[in-house]
Amino acid sequence: MAHLGRQVIPAEPMNSWASRRQHCVLIIAGHASVPAAERDAYVRAHRDLVRRCRSASGCLDVAITADPVDPARVNIFERWESQDALDAWRAVADAPDTGIDFRPDDVQLFTVTDARPPFG
Repeated sequence: MAHLGRQVIPAEPMNSWASRRQHCVLIIAGHASVPAAERDAYVRAHRDLVRRCRSASGCLDVAITADPVDPARVNIFERWESQDALDAWRAVADAPDTGIDFRPDDVQLFTVTDARPPFG
């Protein structure tokens, strides 16, 4: 059995993408660039989106944060129970239109099939 966030997934053979998709956690992670003078405003503008997302069905975690070293970098992290949950959220997310130039420099979607505590 794999423990993924709050759910326990029984081990079973996965012989098709449809089967694997049901038992995978998705992680969207990386960083984006915004003008340094507007970074904090960009992060603040997404506060309500993050709050709503965290209460959305299937959202295990989400964060849009200011990088502590690079004043033009915004760190992005999302963890979802399934693609269906992510798709449902995106259909209603209503992200703010900040008017701030946003460049997703290195944001990737990862499919996770195994997880374990990293510390001890």
